[in-house]
Amino acid sequence: MRQVTFSADDFGLSEAVNEAVERAHREGVLDAASLMVAGPAAADAVLRAKRNPDLRVGLHLVVIEGPAVLAPSAIPHLVDAAGQFPSDQLRLGVNYFFRPRVRAELAVEIRAQFAAFAATGLPLGHADAHKHMHLHPTVGAMLIGIGREFGLRRIRVPAEPPDVLARAGAKVGFGGRALYHWTRLLRAQARRACMATDDHCFGIAWTGAMTPARIATLLPLLPPGSSEIYFHPATHQDATVARLMPGYQHAAELEALLTIRR
Repeated sequence: MRQVTFSADDFGLSEAVNEAVERAHREGVLDAASLMVAGPAAADAVLRAKRNPDLRVGLHLVVIEGPAVLAPSAIPHLVDAAGQFPSDQLRLGVNYFFRPRVRAELAVEIRAQFAAFAATGLPLGHADAHKHMHLHPTVGAMLIGIGREFGLRRIRVPAEPPDVLARAGAKVGFGGRALYHWTRLLRAQARRACMATDDHCFGIAWTGAMTPARIATLLPLLPPGSSEIYFHPATHQDATVARLMPGYQHAAELEALLTIRR
């Protein structure tokens, strides 16, 4: 049997994203969205979620390239003076693993993000992380451990099968195959914590370009089991979206969610 969930990341980043999420849920196939609780349009996202109670909303944990919930004075080793996490994934990964002071602040910020989600009153449907930073063993362990205290029962494991991608026409290099094998660590963490996960996840190799044609090609090739296909839809490239994701085809991803059939 094959089951598929269609989801959207970056809910709360901007009103263009939020509008696309709501429209794709009401008029298309979107099942779930991941909320950036400190995003510039988070309050607008929460209002839209509450008027669409069938939309499953989870936490999109931000510990890279985005805003923190806590003030910079509370987490000075994590963020800059504006409260923004840096975008250097390698440096962050090293700091999260080797620096005890950084790890302590990271745990405090992760707890604050879960608390901020709880304060919305929305049911916590799942959790994942911006740029898949929960694949880092320290971040993954904290997301799971702290999340359980807030009722977390499901996480995303971004395991994109290279053989399926190849049949769909994607170029799969060493990096994609290595990432696929690395996801086994997060899956093992999830299993030990009795967290639910989907078997497969799609949206990595074609991130920002999950077009209708690609989705139409991918759907018949989905492997047995449960799959999540995630998108970054927006109604248009507003200033925030254009600055952070200039090469993404947001409108095409929204079109896919509105036109594809299960």
